[in-house]
Amino acid sequence: MRPLIGITLAMLAGLAARDASSFEQASPLRGTWTLVAADKILPGGGLARDYGEHPKGRLVVDGHGRYSLQIFKSERQRFATDSKADGSAEEFKSAAMGSSTHYGTVAIDSKENLLVFAIEGSSFPNWEGTVQKRQYELDGDKLSYRVPPRGDGSIPVSVWHRLE
Repeated sequence: MRPLIGITLAMLAGLAARDASSFEQASPLRGTWTLVAADKILPGGGLARDYGEHPKGRLVVDGHGRYSLQIFKSERQRFATDSKADGSAEEFKSAAMGSSTHYGTVAIDSKENLLVFAIEGSSFPNWEGTVQKRQYELDGDKLSYRVPPRGDGSIPVSVWHRLE
């Protein structure tokens, strides 16, 4: 009887491992991505830089759809001192307006061609606990998506390249 229990447990463990690895490979977003562009489409149709000439950022998505995303404007003003607590109003504004970070889970709604971000934590507190949908295109190792229009009518566009 003991060998039968051992064989059964081994089979169940093998099936669970197979199912877990196939789930991890299921998301085409899985991997580490680097930011290529953080632009915005203006109301008249023109394109402008949203995070400066050389934005930087990372998007990491694991096999369960958990993600962490950071976008930074390279031209952010440096603080005059090494103490973040002693920053000026201008330094704080440059730091806050020159970055966008959030984490949570991301899924693909293939029927509507949307990325669905369930945001758990964000540098912009109003986003915490929200679900945001973005139209996206995925072409091999290139991911781009559009954020819904802002109050001024501009539409942010992020473009990422998969590193691994």
